[in-house]
Amino acid sequence: MKKIVVMGATGFVGWHVCEKLARQGWHITAPVRRLSDAKGILHLPTLTVMGADVHDAQALARVVEGHEAVVNLVGILHGSLADFEQVHVALPKKIAHVCASAGVQHIVHISALGADALQPDKLPSLYLRTKGEGEAVLMQAAVGACADRAGRAGFDLTILRPSVVFGDGDQFLSLLARLQGFLPVLPLACAEARFQPVWVEDLATAVVRSLDCNACVTGIAGQSGGSALESALESALPSPRVIEAVGPDVFTLRQLAQAAARMSGMADGRPVMGLPDWAGRLQAMLMGLWPGVPMMSIDNINSMKVASIATGHLPTLSALGIRPTGVQAIARGFLQP
Repeated sequence: MKKIVVMGATGFVGWHVCEKLARQGWHITAPVRRLSDAKGILHLPTLTVMGADVHDAQALARVVEGHEAVVNLVGILHGSLADFEQVHVALPKKIAHVCASAGVQHIVHISALGADALQPDKLPSLYLRTKGEGEAVLMQAAVGACADRAGRAGFDLTILRPSVVFGDGDQFLSLLARLQGFLPVLPLACAEARFQPVWVEDLATAVVRSLDCNACVTGIAGQSGGSALESALESALPSPRVIEAVGPDVFTLRQLAQAAARMSGMADGRPVMGLPDWAGRLQAMLMGLWPGVPMMSIDNINSMKVASIATGHLPTLSALGIRPTGVQAIARGFLQP
């Protein structure tokens, strides 16, 4: 039986991925810090939960040993620079090292639309910059493995860059609908920010199909500079490959809020008041002071300065034979009470 490690298996995307992998006959190892977090996936017959801190290199090496593939779904939306670097940069570096040592054949890494492995320092937020830096770490390792593949086993790398992910249990459309359920007016920062939402089931399918993807579907078109990484990405190498995981439609945040209201049963929804930049930042700062995980942060505001839509320079889900499903076809089913 094929064996795979899914990191972040207990998250919103993770349990969809695990379910599809189980149907395809994979034996899944899901490392978790707390075994109680894995209740949602324990029913899967080919899944083994393993208590481990994946940020510990030795523990990670023990988890990965004997597996053919690794899926990395671990990511954060809020935190300090140190938090983002630990999760988005240091962890991928550890993954690359232990996978190369253990003879892992394929890594599938979930990044974010708007990330840039070649020029991460030009991105406006900690989230996007560290996502780009994490991609670069993995790409450099994969390119090195490709160049040296005649002499030793290396790993293939697929990077999926999703736009905002929606589906039953999400924290995006569902949150927009809930807010309009009790607010007379919805004040919205970055109301004109653009997104191309991808259904969680389509993203999970992309992860599974990427594991069987042997054809080259990548290249960073329109970018040059002559580095080894750039040359490899522009060549016909089968790895690394970068795929933009987007749905069929582009919306502004305002349009998504209005659509969420309609699909949740509010005929017209609440009025949406787009905030100027200073007011949006003030709103985010105040939300960041609330206890628990904040709904929005200043870094989120900075991230939304980059449109979360397909660039047109990279392959999309169609390269994996997936015809993406739109928001309208799915969201009404889980937003209505």
